Amino acid sequence: MKMQRIANALLSLPLCLSMASVVWGGANVSGKVTLSGLAPKPKPISMVAEPGCAKMYATPLTTEDTIVGQGGALKNVVVYISAGAPDEATPPSQPVVITQKGCRFTPHVVAMQVNQELQVVNQDSTSHNIHPLPTSNREWNKAQPPGTPAVSETFARPEIIPVKCNIHPWMRTYFAVLKTSHYSVTGDDGSFTLPNLPPGKYTLTAWHETFGTQTQEIAVTLNEATPINFVFKAK
Repeated sequence: MKMQRIANALLSLPLCLSMASVVWGGANVSGKVTLSGLAPKPKPISMVAEPGCAKMYATPLTTEDTIVGQGGALKNVVVYISAGAPDEATPPSQPVVITQKGCRFTPHVVAMQVNQELQVVNQDSTSHNIHPLPTSNREWNKAQPPGTPAVSETFARPEIIPVKCNIHPWMRTYFAVLKTSHYSVTGDDGSFTLPNLPPGKYTLTAWHETFGTQTQEIAVTLNEATPINFVFKAK
């Protein structure tokens, strides 16, 4: 009898492990963000003041506040869980890196967790200046000459922060500081994926620098993947 009980326990172990992996693995929430209507035309950027940067582009650089791809796909939208998930107190050890190259910030929009290290790198042969304009966090303003180490900072409270370079007024970026690890920034195809979201009810938020914010209430269940799409209307 004792051997039989041990055998039964061993037979049930793979099932228990399988069920645990499903529950803790969660589900993927994915979808697409598009723009409905006529997209505003990007404006050309004059780099006459920085010929070293200007010569890096075969055609003049244009503004990045609205980038629309095929089928209205909207780039640089931050999609994240804004309610329903517990706040995550421990940030990732891996820093988020933003690069200044060709007198532009890359990427144009970067997302990170509260207290996660941000590193800003200058790969140009000219000086730059990083000046975030927060409302909830400490404001700072740092010069970065060429060849100097990366600027390292963290942000203690969640908010989406516009950032400028005081030397080159066309240089703009955004730091999306979030209290969750469940986020994504849309690329050229407007798509996003939030992996491993546990079952439950959440508020899903999509933010874009030109078209503002939209939210959806979603219910995540196991073994069910329902595309969730956002449509912004052109102004």
